[in-house]
Amino acid sequence: MFEIKNDCLYCRFGYESVVLRGWGQDGIRFQGSVSGSLTLKYDALREVVTPQVRIEIADKCATLTNGALSVEITDAGHVSFYKNGALILNEKYRHFGYDTPHTPSLKLYAREYKPIVGDSYKITQRFEGQAEKIFGMGQYQDGLYDLKGSSLELAQRNSQITVPFYISSLGYGFLWNNPSVGRADFATNETTFVAACSTAIDYYVVAGTPKEIEERYTETVGRTPIMDENVFGLWQSKLRYRTQDEVLEVAREYKRRGVKIDVLVIDFFHWTYQGDWKFDPKYWYDVKGMVRELKSYGIRTMVSIWPTVDKRSENFRQLVENGLGVRVERGYPICFDFLGDTVIYDATNPEARAFIWDKCKQNYFEDGIDMFWLDEAEPEFVRYDFDHYRYAAGHDLEVGNIYPVLHAKAFYDGQTAMGQKDVCNLVRSAWLGSQNYGVLVWSGDIYGNFQSLRDQYYAGLNISLAGIPWWTTDTGGFFVDASKPEYKELLYRWFEYSVFCPVLRMHGDKGGEFEIPPLDERDFGSGFAHTGHPNEIYSFGEDVFSVLRRYVELRQSMKGYIKKLAEDAAMRGEPIMRTMFYEFPDDAECWQVSDQYMFGDKYLVAPVLYEGQRTKKVYLPKAKWQNIFTKQIYDGGKTIEVDAPLDIIPVFEKV
Repeated sequence: MFEIKNDCLYCRFGYESVVLRGWGQDGIRFQGSVSGSLTLKYDALREVVTPQVRIEIADKCATLTNGALSVEITDAGHVSFYKNGALILNEKYRHFGYDTPHTPSLKLYAREYKPIVGDSYKITQRFEGQAEKIFGMGQYQDGLYDLKGSSLELAQRNSQITVPFYISSLGYGFLWNNPSVGRADFATNETTFVAACSTAIDYYVVAGTPKEIEERYTETVGRTPIMDENVFGLWQSKLRYRTQDEVLEVAREYKRRGVKIDVLVIDFFHWTYQGDWKFDPKYWYDVKGMVRELKSYGIRTMVSIWPTVDKRSENFRQLVENGLGVRVERGYPICFDFLGDTVIYDATNPEARAFIWDKCKQNYFEDGIDMFWLDEAEPEFVRYDFDHYRYAAGHDLEVGNIYPVLHAKAFYDGQTAMGQKDVCNLVRSAWLGSQNYGVLVWSGDIYGNFQSLRDQYYAGLNISLAGIPWWTTDTGGFFVDASKPEYKELLYRWFEYSVFCPVLRMHGDKGGEFEIPPLDERDFGSGFAHTGHPNEIYSFGEDVFSVLRRYVELRQSMKGYIKKLAEDAAMRGEPIMRTMFYEFPDDAECWQVSDQYMFGDKYLVAPVLYEGQRTKKVYLPKAKWQNIFTKQIYDGGKTIEVDAPLDIIPVFEKV
């Protein structure tokens, strides 16, 4: 039943095979299967150096110990994890043959493999519910900070990003290593992970302080490259600049006003048809010249790339004939229908990844554009009917969550092969390991209101703990009417907060559309699609501009500090936005406070998240703190209340 081989503990329980092994420092990996294979189609975990583990086999159980973490497995298959001898994670069993204080007549097993077709199973993994706080798991739009009590869909959607790793207040981290669509429930009585279609159970547990857990976790899934200083300033974007002349007009106006921008973004339908992956030459007549002028202002150029390919695109036939698209399981073979019937290229197919990069290299990279906005990267379907789509790597239900990782990899591999060192691509979705490919994740197409601001605030902290250090939002919201007088307050508060996010980025459809002149029906591309109102920091009145300009200058002054944070993220996997308990794990109050965070290890940021609020209560941990605006110094270890007028975000520097 128990066997030791190559520092691993092998177990057999009837048809089920289980392997337990040490994985890095203070980490243990569990793999179980009834299909004969423990290997999934996509593995997010990398081999890491593991200290010598200790394995002991007793009469009715076996134990594997790796540093502070140990796991015990009984002859009935029941698994329990201990940190320095204290129980931290315990499988939920209710059946005869196991000594339990609970009723055994339920016949409830912790691990279930329910056959679907062939070797596929619906898999359920249950643990006992316990008193703990849970953080991480990616980006969800529920306005939750502590995820205990929540139910999360493990699937990618526009504005929802599943990265299935969490940190517990009990001192452990847990990674669900399965790309299947599924669900995670953190109920009072039970913690459950479900994979809708899979062949094995695979998870990783690691012990330590939050900072130690994050470092050990990112060692095993990978870390971000060091981002370059040329992306730490203001990013200017809107829905959408229709022409080359509009882009240059904006860049020249920023220069005239003496405001430095680092990145200028050209959004969707600068092309003719989706999947052409090139500029519409009627409206973008000298791309090399445009990029050259922008570079002279110190501005990098980013273009939007969608994975969708319209039936009318020049690349459609080649994509379909070579089997490079996502397949549908039934009915008409269309994946998405925004401004045209489209298929989606299959990022899980290496040939398809090479195909899209080759087109983008020819049509963008060779003209000097070296930043790509990988929009629709979930990918987005007409409806999220996950049982309807199939990839080269397997069914969407089985592997769908890996799409954004491999989509980012297509461009990162292509750019680095061309010798580019400063890869930074904007991506709308992510999964375990996305950070390896130079991604900046943003929170999708969101509404512009204070509730949405609060949702993004909590989402940003949780996705940071899930291992994605570079994250941003559409400042001021995407769907919003910026012409309303009350919008200015939201823009002030959101922009102030964005200055203390990993990237400061303006974007959005700020309400309504410009009237577009009548066009010839053949003039479909860049001149056709709608465009939102102006979204430059000088577009909302001189009073707003004077405040936003001051914050852009503050951001510019912090570039040296942000560079240090970029190095910390690359070297040790540290988040840039950090929960209070991450920096102060021994301070009980820091596990309770939820409306403030640390920007690195130096700045305590307390954003104003409610309309009409003009003061803010702030908890200062034990240290000396200086208000960066008033210069007043405070002793820590207490809660203070500070003024927060419309043009001020409470920020304190540790001194």
